[in-house]
Amino acid sequence: MFKFKPDMYKKDIYEINYEKLQDLGIKYLFFDLDNTIITYKENMPNDKIMTLFFRLEEMGFKLFIFSNSYEKRLLPFKEKLNVEIYFSSMKPFKKNYKKVLNKYKKEECAFIGDQIMTDVIGAKRNNLFVIFVDKLDEYEPIRTKFCRFFEGFVLRNFNKKKILEKGKYYD
Repeated sequence: MFKFKPDMYKKDIYEINYEKLQDLGIKYLFFDLDNTIITYKENMPNDKIMTLFFRLEEMGFKLFIFSNSYEKRLLPFKEKLNVEIYFSSMKPFKKNYKKVLNKYKKEECAFIGDQIMTDVIGAKRNNLFVIFVDKLDEYEPIRTKFCRFFEGFVLRNFNKKKILEKGKYYD
């Protein structure tokens, strides 16, 4: 269970210390989309997202969206944010992570997401650096609520053992 502890835990993507990631040798940032970058109700990147992604590109990061969502949902983000997309990623299964790891060194990659059961476990199963963020909104589709149900058990176990306590952020 401890092997699935995120390397970093932050309130949202705006609170991440990206300079620290650079110091760690991270060059490639893979973001989950739904409830990490935007809510499920949004269909386009907002100005705040665009500003952050522009700043990250200026810092030298290569940016990606790595999502279980379908291609049509990700295309506006690809166009507006100038990022590569990995859609229908089937997180937490290893198959699509291998596509990434064939192109980039895993020690130079960081994965950022809001779900333990998909984002964190998927990346950790591949020995990748993971940043866990709180979900942006309470609304989620049924398939996500199903995962959140099981995530609750993991988070309670983490909390009980003082591994990760909701709201106690760390680098």
